[in-house]
Amino acid sequence: MDGRSARLSLVFSCLGHAYMHLFAAFYFVIVLALEEAWTLPYHQLIELWTAGALLVGVAALPAGWLGDRWSSAGMMAVFFLGMGGAGIACAFVDGPTAMMLGLATIGLFAAIYHPVGIAWVVQSAPPERKGKALGINGVFGLIGVAASGLVAGGLIDLFSWRAAFLVPGVVCTATGLALVACLRSGLIRETRADRAPEPAPDRGDVKRAYLVLLLTMFLMGLIFQSTQAALPKTFDLRLSDLAGAGTFGIGAILAGVYAVGGLMQVLGGHLADRLPLKLVYLAGFALQVPVLLLVGWLGGPALIALAMATVILASGTLPAENMMLARYTPQHRRSLAFGLKFVLAFGAAPVAMQLVSFVQERTGEFAWLFAGLAAIACVAGLAAALLPGSVRRPVAAPQPAE
Repeated sequence: MDGRSARLSLVFSCLGHAYMHLFAAFYFVIVLALEEAWTLPYHQLIELWTAGALLVGVAALPAGWLGDRWSSAGMMAVFFLGMGGAGIACAFVDGPTAMMLGLATIGLFAAIYHPVGIAWVVQSAPPERKGKALGINGVFGLIGVAASGLVAGGLIDLFSWRAAFLVPGVVCTATGLALVACLRSGLIRETRADRAPEPAPDRGDVKRAYLVLLLTMFLMGLIFQSTQAALPKTFDLRLSDLAGAGTFGIGAILAGVYAVGGLMQVLGGHLADRLPLKLVYLAGFALQVPVLLLVGWLGGPALIALAMATVILASGTLPAENMMLARYTPQHRRSLAFGLKFVLAFGAAPVAMQLVSFVQERTGEFAWLFAGLAAIACVAGLAAALLPGSVRRPVAAPQPAE
């Protein structure tokens, strides 16, 4: 029963990661259809996600607090049901104000996933394979981003933009009902302790790590959110010959970009298990600088390859980042700590939305946006160099009884 419960918990955690990123990204494709349907400019429509993006970050902290004190599985059920219901509601709105409220509700419930779901994965994984487990979980997150382009683009071309909200909303709600059924039947049970505890870090290292990670996690979030928001329109502007008419072609290219990046996150987790976490983290930022600069100025197949490289480098560092955060956080504060991380990471999203809107409105393109993101990656790399060095590998201990 315990093994089955752990496997089911991982399944729902991975599905939640996929759904969360799908719901957080599909509006960037839907907005291309709304430009025509509502005859409103892109920069005005993209700003409708600002409140939702803000809530994804701000609400992560109370969600993590509830996950620590109430129930991780229970919070995940609330996540599935609430986000699915909000997606269904967005399918029936008729104007910008109602759409903004619907997107804000999506953001509110989407905030639950990262502080609760990621802490769930860290808690259940064996110490020598935490990076791999986080990498696999991360793959599902980027599968969600990749699927957002295919799902939204396909449903828009086959039916309408309303279907792009409705179908994912129904699927997410059904998953929530399945999780509730598993909880009530006892198929999923919770445990409050790591499978293997780690030796306590030095208090000075904890303070230094947290100060650095507060900055780098915010900057990482700003880079990721800005790139995620700008890539669909960038492809629309520069890849019309490859993408063809409609939104499905853009969605398919996005799916390829994020699918490759997601698969490479497993490699990032593998490296985090075997190399110093600081080295993996620092290298990810350093390599992003030239890649982001080139994304700003190139088109055609080269742009697609560089966009893949950007996603690979950003996602490949996440297992190392999550392992460092878990390493320097007491077990009974993990969800709260991951909540803090995603307050920063997704709290950067409103800044990213305004930045993308500002640059596109004034230049009609995104070259200067990606140049600015390259500079941000450089600053983050310099900050990451100040992290504590290697830490001792945890010593396995018997798993505590339920």
